[in-house]
Amino acid sequence: MNKVYNPKREDWEELLKRPTQTVSDIESTVNKIFTEVQGFGDAILLKYTQKFDGVALDAIQVSESEIREASSSVGTELKNAIAAAKRNIEAFHNAQKTAKVEVETAPGVLCWQEKRPIQKVGLYIPGGSAPLFSTILMLAVPANIAGCKDIVLCTPPNHEGKIHPTILYTAALCGVTQIFKLGGIQAIAGMTFGTESIPKVYKIFGPGNQYVTVAKQIATKYGVAIDMPAGPSELLVMADDSANASFVASDLLSQAEHGTDSQVILVSTSKNIIAEVEKEIEKQITQLPRKNIAEKAIANSRLIFIAETQTAINLINEYGPEHYILCVGNEDEYLNQIINAGSVFIGNYTPESAGDYASGTNHTLPTNGYAKQYSGVNLDSFMKSITFQKISSKGILEIGETIELMAEAEGLQAHKNAVTLRLKSLKK
Repeated sequence: MNKVYNPKREDWEELLKRPTQTVSDIESTVNKIFTEVQGFGDAILLKYTQKFDGVALDAIQVSESEIREASSSVGTELKNAIAAAKRNIEAFHNAQKTAKVEVETAPGVLCWQEKRPIQKVGLYIPGGSAPLFSTILMLAVPANIAGCKDIVLCTPPNHEGKIHPTILYTAALCGVTQIFKLGGIQAIAGMTFGTESIPKVYKIFGPGNQYVTVAKQIATKYGVAIDMPAGPSELLVMADDSANASFVASDLLSQAEHGTDSQVILVSTSKNIIAEVEKEIEKQITQLPRKNIAEKAIANSRLIFIAETQTAINLINEYGPEHYILCVGNEDEYLNQIINAGSVFIGNYTPESAGDYASGTNHTLPTNGYAKQYSGVNLDSFMKSITFQKISSKGILEIGETIELMAEAEGLQAHKNAVTLRLKSLKK
């Protein structure tokens, strides 16, 4: 890892850069595939599945028999673990339900807000070297709690044209309505436009590589909403001498093993903890099955010493980490000043892995600095807020003149007339 000591403020931007390509680097590829899918549907999806995933499929949609077969092949212990995680995720997201907000803003003027589910949502579940069935829990559980009618899931097949059985089992358990063997840009395009097989959705959720991230952003040009621009995973740990170096190293490596373009950062007010963590990383990384991936991610990562607490806080907010682990003695000082973070993990016994799987919070979070303007996925992500108003005759008399004056000042006579006619009818 790259060690940096007390970096100057003017160097922060370069120091905190993510190892990702820009949209412009990828956009032409995405646009080409989008145009083809929009024009030729399933045939293009099959073409790119063969090109990128190395398999020629007869059918894109997963059959009921495939789901049943998958369910029987998942072990009981894992099923129990998935059920336990599902309960915690349901508990946390059920608690996010809000009641109707209602207020009489003026006598006779009643306004209220109610939430309604987004009817058609698409979930993208990365495949690749790790079957991320946990992401299905994070997306399908709140989608069901919200009341989404159609929950469409896309995930890339393996070279045999199959989906990992745990993904299929978890999707069925969580109420996914349709599952498709489809990954990458072509999956996002399929859900954006709809094809002979895949329904068009209103909003797309889920993480992915840089190509998927850009594809989701391009999808918004075609009237499809997205959860956020969620790209390669990242983690920042803030630790002082109260932290356990082996724990910190394990957390950094847990994110580094996600992919070669992941980034992990340790910020510390202790040179001693930096040295200890570095030794622990060297020791622990040799034991990892995904050692080669983790090593490449570690090469993009940083060990940053900051002497002053407030400077460390400012640097962390400037970075805006997806995952933020806080292991310090004066944790309240840090917690009270968090401005930009996707999800925060507090104390030596709160690993980031807990949020990834079973504590109950959602692990679909903003990356690449988007924590400055985006929230992680939550129940409201699957809902729309609709406002209502009902004005009585007393109410229009109360606010009518205000509306007339404002409409006239803006030069919108028809707006004024809509009120004037009502006022005249009441005065008669």
